Amino acid sequence: MTSPADNDTAKPSNFLRHVIENDLEQGNYSTRKWGGSPGDAAHHAQGMQDPARVRMRFPPEPNGYLHIGHAKSIWLNFELAKEYGGVCHLRFDDTNPEKEEQEYVDAIRDAVKWLGYDAVLADDPAHPGAPNEHVYFASNYFDFMYRAAEYLVGAGLAYVDEQSAEEIRATRGDFNTPGTDSPFRARTPEENLDRFRAMRDGQLEDGAAVLRARIDMASPNINMRDPALYRIRRATHHNTGDKWCIYPMYTFAHPIEDALEQITHSFCTLEFEDQRPFYDWLLDRLAEGGLVASPHPRQYEFARLNVTHVITSKRKLRQLVEEGHVDGWDDPRMPTLAGLRRRGYTPDALKLFCERSGVTKSGGWIDYASLEAALRDTLDPIAPRAMAVLDPVKLVITNWGELMGGDDVLDDCTAPIHPHHPEMGRRNFKLGREVWIERTDYEEVQPKGFFRLFPGNKVRLKYGHVIECTGGTKDADGNLIEVQARLVPDTKSGTPGADAIKVKGNISWVAAADALQAEVRLYERLFAAPQPGNGELLDELNRESLLTTMAYVEPSLAQAQEGAPIQFERHGYFVLDSRADSAGRRVFNRAAGMRDSWGK
Repeated sequence: MTSPADNDTAKPSNFLRHVIENDLEQGNYSTRKWGGSPGDAAHHAQGMQDPARVRMRFPPEPNGYLHIGHAKSIWLNFELAKEYGGVCHLRFDDTNPEKEEQEYVDAIRDAVKWLGYDAVLADDPAHPGAPNEHVYFASNYFDFMYRAAEYLVGAGLAYVDEQSAEEIRATRGDFNTPGTDSPFRARTPEENLDRFRAMRDGQLEDGAAVLRARIDMASPNINMRDPALYRIRRATHHNTGDKWCIYPMYTFAHPIEDALEQITHSFCTLEFEDQRPFYDWLLDRLAEGGLVASPHPRQYEFARLNVTHVITSKRKLRQLVEEGHVDGWDDPRMPTLAGLRRRGYTPDALKLFCERSGVTKSGGWIDYASLEAALRDTLDPIAPRAMAVLDPVKLVITNWGELMGGDDVLDDCTAPIHPHHPEMGRRNFKLGREVWIERTDYEEVQPKGFFRLFPGNKVRLKYGHVIECTGGTKDADGNLIEVQARLVPDTKSGTPGADAIKVKGNISWVAAADALQAEVRLYERLFAAPQPGNGELLDELNRESLLTTMAYVEPSLAQAQEGAPIQFERHGYFVLDSRADSAGRRVFNRAAGMRDSWGK
């Protein structure tokens, strides 16, 4: 097979591509053999075909919404599978019924589809009526997992431990001290099988016993010191209901799922590196018993995505949601894919960010500004433009009626929808005697380098006329309430604001006559701490992560669509909020400013 690198020099090299290419070159998965009977092999393989094909998986646990760290794993697995002509499974690792819900399953499916990998969720064209060709659930394998556990017990490779959780923890040892054998470790396979079936049949209370692998209590890798395989939990499962009162541990279930689905490359983040010896131990033992194929899947680890000012712990994100510090899992300040989507991020922006972050074995933090830069780089070429005034004050053109033929006369103005794409057309709006401008565009006394409105200075109303500022009016508290200006006619033609007039200042505006009022939400980083999570969670929150303003926007935004990015000239990239406003207002969320201003 030709390497994609031979055909696409734009694809950055990384060590996982080298792993895949080496396996393809060596034919490592071209022939898989089963150590047991062919009948069992065919049954347990879940009907998989073409074992030589590159086959990967994205295995989320449905105990929360996916976040930006998951986006990298989704991108990595699905894109590499596509590059090498393989497939990628969406598999729900639903082995913990106490924390998993159907809501999270649905949200995960929606996020994967939104990112552009909806083919995995579509009907299989080769088998009409067979939906979700590559969507799997760990819970669908519970029967097989139980049989695999009984095999380990019968082979003397697992035992039922009836110590308390505290006793097991105390006898496990630490990095300097080997563990101590459980008093139940010497039971015969027959005794262990009876006790394991008693666990299954609900004869023991929750927490009264666990099934443990019998490996090595003196192993320098603590994960190999007889890890737990099954625990007792009387909890209703979203998929299997109350069929089971024992559930497999993730570390036991995950390698079995990979093997049954004939995964070739199991990519995970570095925190699972110490679990790899058990992953291999378990699949080697099951292959010896003929329960899974050989060669079995291999696990490879890469550095997780750490972004400054972002927390990706589902437990801590759930705390923010449940305690009301944010407005749900899709709050635009949240690092969840649902939140980023509502804020105005696009799949292309997230994929570009993931690619730029690289795939390595070394960790580190990526500046949040890089995430915003990826958004700007993908939106700038495509986002339509519009003018908006976010902190409005009224500007009155005092000689408008004199030069334009009446105070009520409105002048037609036009501007390109996109400055570099004339084929996108133009947008139209009015200019009249009264317009809304940004409060910060006026200064009573000119600061150094300030070329906007101050008494005696001329500026151009963007796409419109040139005006000369004559002053401003303040209330009793010193707050600016109005700015006054005059139209400036061209000295040769007498036409107001002709293009021949040269000025340094150029300000955006919206005419009072046709402006739309909208609520604009200015989002910033949720956490003020660059590397949050080391202190008290609530103490690290940015108390100014959301500022709301009543703004005026140009009339073209009456046609804005949910999820369609817009550049507010001068201000940044915005999107119409996906939730309906109770007052009937249009609500726009800021995804990112025109430049990174966090440091300021």
